[in-house]
Amino acid sequence: QVQLVESGGGLVQAGGSLRLSCAASGRTFSSYNMGWFRQTPGNEREFVSAISGSGGIAYYSDFVKGRFTTSRDNAKNTVYLQMNTLKPEDTAGYYCAAYYRSTFGSTARERNAYNYWGQGTQVTVSS
Repeated sequence: QVQLVESGGGLVQAGGSLRLSCAASGRTFSSYNMGWFRQTPGNEREFVSAISGSGGIAYYSDFVKGRFTTSRDNAKNTVYLQMNTLKPEDTAGYYCAAYYRSTFGSTARERNAYNYWGQGTQVTVSS
């Protein structure tokens, strides 16, 4: 069982930056692939980024590539999402998620691959 708690959301002006954190419980954090998703009212939760258990591989959606960076600190059981050059269309609830898997591939982009989810943190970007 893994519990995830996001933090770091807030209100920022367009062009600004935020760093989200997701703290995980458990002693085998490095065995979990981690992902970030976002959701706006009335829409499905969409993939933002994912990172392998070791932190050596990361995937990004096209709409954040070059602006967002995901990283993890396995010693602190924490995964991060650094968001730069934010746009109003980035406004959403951001959720971290985890799934246990020894491999890391394109499945990490799929919402249904993830077993554990945090409660989300709101990011609002004003124009």
